[in-house]
Amino acid sequence: MAIDFKTLNGIMPHILKAGFPVMVRGRHGIGKSQVAYQTADDLGLEVVERRASQMTEGDLLGLPDTSEMEVAGGERKVTTWNAPDWFATACERPVLLFLDEVDRATLEVRQGLFELTDSRKLNGWHLHPGTVIIAAVNGGEHGAQYQVGELDPAEIDRWTVYDVEPTTEDWLAWANGRVHKIVWDFINQNRSHLEHETADFEPNKVYPSRRSWDRFSTTAAPLGVFDEGGDGDLLYNLACGFLGFEAAVALRDFVSKYEHQVTIEQILDDGEIDRTKDFGINEHAALVEKMAAAGIFKEKLSDERTQNLGEYFLAIPAEIGMKLWTILGDSENSVENVIAMHGVVRKSDGKLVSDHLIEILAGSDDD
Repeated sequence: MAIDFKTLNGIMPHILKAGFPVMVRGRHGIGKSQVAYQTADDLGLEVVERRASQMTEGDLLGLPDTSEMEVAGGERKVTTWNAPDWFATACERPVLLFLDEVDRATLEVRQGLFELTDSRKLNGWHLHPGTVIIAAVNGGEHGAQYQVGELDPAEIDRWTVYDVEPTTEDWLAWANGRVHKIVWDFINQNRSHLEHETADFEPNKVYPSRRSWDRFSTTAAPLGVFDEGGDGDLLYNLACGFLGFEAAVALRDFVSKYEHQVTIEQILDDGEIDRTKDFGINEHAALVEKMAAAGIFKEKLSDERTQNLGEYFLAIPAEIGMKLWTILGDSENSVENVIAMHGVVRKSDGKLVSDHLIEILAGSDDD
């Protein structure tokens, strides 16, 4: 059974601190490497990364040397092993050892990892007690889509394995503040374009991924293509290379009409609730997600914003209303904001937000 990154991030530190290696399996471009680096940052560890697919036995085990050894009858030469620099580092001080593409490694390298993952040592060199191990692979449930080797039961048993199917919310939470706001808004409102989700990949066709959206934004944002009057042709041509034709067409259309989007300020500051009268559930959900991502509820809402938010709450579908209420209640200053929201009265008919909330919870929303 697959889990999302939020769940994985809650589980993995406990396993690592117990000294056991974790293998993260999932599709390409979903952020497996990012999770390894974020985990290292959370644990205060340096990352030592190696691509197992590019390693030979010597890269893993080190190279032989000779030394003198006292034995019965005198001294004799014996073979010793010089550990590779990356492994010596992991033995000398605590690091996060990140082994990528393990299921693309040669059989000899993968067999060499048995001792490392089972006994935390190689050729007599022992990992530092504070060193932790994470591996990332494309195999598992999606293995048929990739040119990877199958891990046998004994190999898998030496890892704590998690298949990851990240949610769109995982990416939106990660991307908030990292990608251009228009890219974030586009994915928030057009979630099917985040990545190719089916098992069918046409050969040599470019598809979007979570990674390619980040790379596209990094490349495109400094060029001003998202600004008013930006070069739409340049935006489209860049997007085609990073994201594929379908996503590029949809994004260009979205950007060209972006000035007509309903903004948070129009709702909360200007009280222009009528701008959303033709919204469906998806549009309302996207607007609520945008409010949460903008950090609107981290501070105490002004009386004006509270009133306008209450008016909006009374106007939206019940399921979106509960989503908004949950986000409001989970944020900073939630107590003050929730109490204030309870007292909001709709100006047009005098309906209380608190009464509407009771109706939603009772399953008898008549609005």
